[in-house]
Amino acid sequence: MSSIGTKVAFYRKAKGMTQEELAEKLGVSAQAVSKWENDIACPDIQLLVPLSKLFGTTTDELLSADSVKSVQLLPENERHDIKDLTLKVIVDSKDGDKVRINLPMELVKVALEIGLKIPQITNNEQLKGIDFKQIISMVESGVIGKLVEIESADGEIVNVVVE
Repeated sequence: MSSIGTKVAFYRKAKGMTQEELAEKLGVSAQAVSKWENDIACPDIQLLVPLSKLFGTTTDELLSADSVKSVQLLPENERHDIKDLTLKVIVDSKDGDKVRINLPMELVKVALEIGLKIPQITNNEQLKGIDFKQIISMVESGVIGKLVEIESADGEIVNVVVE
């Protein structure tokens, strides 16, 4: 499940905007946007429609408990440099354990190129079957969002998101 703050951050980054740029478009402070994205505060209700229009989505998408759109293919002129993206790996076990890994995409790419093992990924049983080289290739082609979603038979959930 994604919070409204997570969604605001996702869509803002997908549009290539800074917090300051989004704040200016909405007539709020950059600090307000930062608080939204860190789930410290929520946008005022009057800002939901302008936010959804600015992001090209609906208020339902912003407010729903569902995750951000699974996958987006960004046009070439809107693509982000890999150094500006983050790989997020989210693992929720059936026992209630939660693992959150946030790594710069550039680090993941370099580590894969030189054969360096990233313990948070290589030592995690749930991530063994994920082809991270293919994820890098997809990202370089302009694909972002939730790229992998796995729910195992024993109730473990793994999500890989690039934003």
